[in-house]
Amino acid sequence: MTQSYKDLIVWQKAMDLVVAIYKMTENFPKSELFGITSQIRRSAVSIPSNISEGKMRLSDGEFRQFLKIAYASASELETQIEISKRLQFCNIQEFKVIDELLLGILKMLNRLIYNNLSR
Repeated sequence: MTQSYKDLIVWQKAMDLVVAIYKMTENFPKSELFGITSQIRRSAVSIPSNISEGKMRLSDGEFRQFLKIAYASASELETQIEISKRLQFCNIQEFKVIDELLLGILKMLNRLIYNNLSR
């Protein structure tokens, strides 16, 4: 049994995603610092934050709810990344790395939510 949220692979991957997002958004236009840059960073940070908070609530129902919130934040981030692509704020290779990491996190969260429902 997992003792800490830090043991969860999805939390670890979400933390990697936050670092990648911060590095990627460093190159966004300075005029977007309080716009899409800020929003993308907040959405990314929300993912591991909700995973950890839910895990520490110590009840399956609350954990599941926070996993759903993390999933929603990941979906929000996915849209914001698509907006940034369309605005051509970064090169396509940077977006590809982020997209792959985010897709893996969405799949893991979905699996955790589903597995937690069947208990």
